Amino acid sequence: MGMSVSGGGGVKAEPNVTPMIDVMLVLLIIFMITIPQINAGFKAVPPEGQNLKPHPEEDGDQVLGIDDQGRYYLNKKPIRNEDLETAVREIYGVENREDYIMYVKADKELQYLKVVDALGILSKGGVRVAALITEQQPGTESLVESDRIKPGGSQ
Repeated sequence: MGMSVSGGGGVKAEPNVTPMIDVMLVLLIIFMITIPQINAGFKAVPPEGQNLKPHPEEDGDQVLGIDDQGRYYLNKKPIRNEDLETAVREIYGVENREDYIMYVKADKELQYLKVVDALGILSKGGVRVAALITEQQPGTESLVESDRIKPGGSQ
């Protein structure tokens, strides 16, 4: 870099953008690390079965997840176990709510008693129907003919 030696004596205002770029890069790294962890939700491997009807997840579906440690996740967001009933009551407390179905996805290693406890809490919160999510065993299909009919009438 050279030094300007002019006799003009004018003031030259140039902003120093280096600190701004440093802050921007730090924020970018923070967001790159935290956003995938927020979106990840919870990890639960549901039990497998053979005669299962396919259920596509829709945007309006309410899902309670229970991981292998017994922690609750409402729509992939962690929630304290003691706050579950209140949160469910807020969702299902709306009078004009068309359906009162809550899908429950629990880890296959979780004690069944903890699933039953969660179902009791959901019932107190206003859930009318709870459906347990399971996975189809790899390499198998349902033996029940009506379960194999795909939406739209094709098989």
